[in-house]
Order: sequence, then structure tokens, then C-alpha cells
Amino acid sequence: MRYIFLIILSTFIINKADAQIYEVGIFAGGSNFIGDVGATDYISPNQPAFGIVARWNRSPRHSFRASLIFSDLKGVDGESDDPRRKQRGYQFDTSILEISAGMEFTFLDFDLHSSGIKGTPYLYSGISLANHDNYYFTPTGEYTSEGTSSWAVGIPMALGYKTNIAYHLVLAAEIGARYTFSDELDGSVPDSVDREVFSFGNTNNTDWYMFTGITLTYTFGRRPCYCNF
Repeated sequence: MRYIFLIILSTFIINKADAQIYEVGIFAGGSNFIGDVGATDYISPNQPAFGIVARWNRSPRHSFRASLIFSDLKGVDGESDDPRRKQRGYQFDTSILEISAGMEFTFLDFDLHSSGIKGTPYLYSGISLANHDNYYFTPTGEYTSEGTSSWAVGIPMALGYKTNIAYHLVLAAEIGARYTFSDELDGSVPDSVDREVFSFGNTNNTDWYMFTGITLTYTFGRRPCYCNF
């Protein structure tokens, strides 16, 4: 948590340059869930994911980034390699709306005002909030709504590669994991304390979900001054 706090704090204390360059665009790809229900494959998209993304390029090596992504998370025990899960036969399907913000670091200089095609691998991390409805499983295995919703706080961790494909267009492909501090996304732990008796699975491990896809962004803004970096 200290690392996340420093990232957020740096957005306020860093000196402002005379001009910046910005990116706004779309994300398209897929999602998959890793938890107490369904398969546990790390990169296995099984539901579509769509959203918008924005970057504020503060230097050729780092950017502040924010995104809003919508997707379903789905888990089916019958698709798991674990015979105990196959025998149990649970499945869930829930929608999430994720808000994420943080910092993106490039391995190479990525100055969009220099001439020619350029590309670089990058890393992204920060903090995320995922809104989801709350469910639980009855003793007969019925997936039942609690009639409430919650926000799952998480840490996004993404690895990608981006390149400019035209003067104002940047294309990127990335694989991103979201480690959450919640164990309620798949219904294995009810939100209501009155239903704690219906909890199951490994309560020591919280839920993960993955986004795999591409972003296409449009760049705009005056030639930046990177003299402070």
C-alpha cells in the first residue's frame, strides 16, 4: 500500500511542464477470473471486455494513466482441471465496472514528437476499483443474488508493448492482472455477515481477474517540454 500511496502522491508534487501530450482511446479484449469457482488458468479470456483509456505523457519514459473498463467475469467448475471442482459443478457470472489509475513506465524512450515509427515494452501499475453485484451459493449450489453491490479494491499489474502506427495513433497490446483485496467476486464469500455460513473455498486467498487486449489511442497536444525529467 505504501507503493500505491507514493504513486498517487507523485501526481500532485511533480513540477508541471510547459506543455504536454495526451492520449485518449479505446480498449478491447477479454477477461478471465481466477478464484474459488471455475478454472484457474492465468491467461484464458472467456468474456469480452471494453473500455476507454487516457494517458498523460509526462516524459518519454513515463505516463499517468486512467481507464474505465466494463466486462463480465465468468467461472464454470466444469472447465476446471481440478476434479473436486468438476464434481461440485458450481458456476457464476457477474458484471464488473472497473476504474483504474496509476503510472505507466516504458523500457525505451517513447517520444511521440520525434520522427519515425517507434515502439517499446511497458509496465503499468496503480490502484483499481471494481464495482460488482453480490451473490452467494445456497447449500444446493444455487447462485443467488444478495440484492446489493460492492467495490473491490485492487492492484493492477500490466505488461504490454506499444507503437505508433500513424502520426496521431498509438496501438498497444497488453496482458494485465488485477489482484483484489476482496473474496466476494465469485460468490464464495457472501457480503452479508448473516450469510457467512455459506462461505467456502480458500479464504486466505483473495480473487484475481485478468484483462488481455489492445488499446488504440489518439494523441494530441503541443510539443512537450521534458526539461524537468
